[in-house]
Formats: sequence, structure tokens, C-alpha cells
Amino acid sequence: MRPLRLLVPLLMSAAALPAAAQAPRTVAGVCGRTNWVCVAECIDAECVDKCMREGCEDALKRLKACTSKAACAPDDSACAAKSCGLTCERSFEPAPKSPEKLVTNPCEGDKAPKGTAVPKELVGTWVLSAASIPDTDQGQEERIDVQPRSDYARALQVTPEGCFVLRTKLDDATLGRGSTLDVRAWGRVEVKDKKHLALRTQDGQAVGPVCGKQRVVPLSQGKFKGGEFTYAFEEEDSLVLTVPGATRQTFQFEREKQEAPEPPPKP
Repeated sequence: MRPLRLLVPLLMSAAALPAAAQAPRTVAGVCGRTNWVCVAECIDAECVDKCMREGCEDALKRLKACTSKAACAPDDSACAAKSCGLTCERSFEPAPKSPEKLVTNPCEGDKAPKGTAVPKELVGTWVLSAASIPDTDQGQEERIDVQPRSDYARALQVTPEGCFVLRTKLDDATLGRGSTLDVRAWGRVEVKDKKHLALRTQDGQAVGPVCGKQRVVPLSQGKFKGGEFTYAFEEEDSLVLTVPGATRQTFQFEREKQEAPEPPPKP
């Protein structure tokens, strides 16, 4: 596959997606729906970082310090809840009093968003593999060396009916030991022509264990902005989205590979 010019691997962008310019929480000093709404529409890692700064960042630092002192194993949610339960609860907004029902697949069922007909080449699940780094001072792209961010995983699902799901998985490296969240935004795809499309976000959820408890955080009251892009295919399994404007920030996705089923055991 021919690599894109001036791309860096594994979500290494130094500029935020304009569509996700939501202001993160700065007053309450906890991580909550305001932060997750902001994360939901990000594509690059720097955008996610901006959503998690301010009070949320300080709260997570205190939580990480507590779990580190308690020597909790990375995958031991019980230890984190038992040893740092109060610190953890103070780091996140409480779960809603009336539990939100989990939306397993937003693009299925009568309430699934429907946009324009989607070309078959766009249909499928795409995993972000690289992002360009605009030089905001000079208005030109410049490649810089940065460390990869393995703690963010980003994917875009597109259906033939014009529904999309954009998701970011935040693991314990970001949220502290024992806590992980799958932050999802979904809505309709508007394909304007063979080069332009728009993602119109309608709803979202942040789902996962937090402080030892399973949470479903609704994002329906968030102020989603959506985003407009030009799109192209480098090869059949490589999708490139570019943000119109001065920076021309570019995101490269690779089609998710389906794992072959294991062969049945021999008799």
C-alpha cells in the first residue's frame, strides 16, 4: 500500500478535529458526560487529550496515584474499587439514577439513523492507522517524531443505509486501573458526491466498568457538531478522510480484517 505523505502512525495528530471543539469540563473537577461528548467526535489523539484535560486530568492523576500506591494489577478492577473506591467515585460523575439502557448496535432496528445511500466501497468497519500533523504556524504539514499512543483505539463503522458509529476505547492507561470506557457517537452519513461526505452525529453513549461498576453514560444531551470531509481510497482497503480548510488534516483508516473462524476439531 502506498503510504500517505506526512502521516504519523497510531493516532499521532497534534491538532484537534474542528468538529470536536467542545469545551471540556473545567469547574467540577471530575470526568463526566461533558468530557465523553467531547471525546465522542474526536478522531485524533490530541483532540481526545484536550477533552480530558483541566479538572478531569487532575482527578485522574489523583486516582492513578492511589491505585499505584495500592499496587493494584492493571486488570484488577476489584482492587481499585476496594482500595481507592472513594477516590475513584470522586473522579467521575455518578452514574445516572435511572440506568441508561445499553444500545448494543445503534445501526440496527427501527430507530437506526439513516442517511444517503453509501457506496459499497465505504461500507464496513475502518480502523484509524495514521493522521497528519499540520504545522499551524506556517500553514504547512510537517512530520515530527512522537511516541505512539496505544491507549486510544479508534474505529469508524459505516452501513449501506447511511448509518455510522464512531468509537474510541479508553483503557486503564487513561482512566486509571480498573476502569475502561467505550465512547461511541452515532448518526447519519451524508454522501454528497464521489469526493465529499459528512458525518451528522445524533447520539452516543460511554459504556464500561468504572470504579468497579458497569456504567452506561448517555450522551444524548450533548452538543454534537458532526464533521465534513473529502474522502478517497488509496487502495481497496485504505480510506483517507481530509478536513477541508487551511490545515487539510488527514486521517487514514484501514479496513478491519475479519478473523477466520477456527476450524472444527478433528474427530
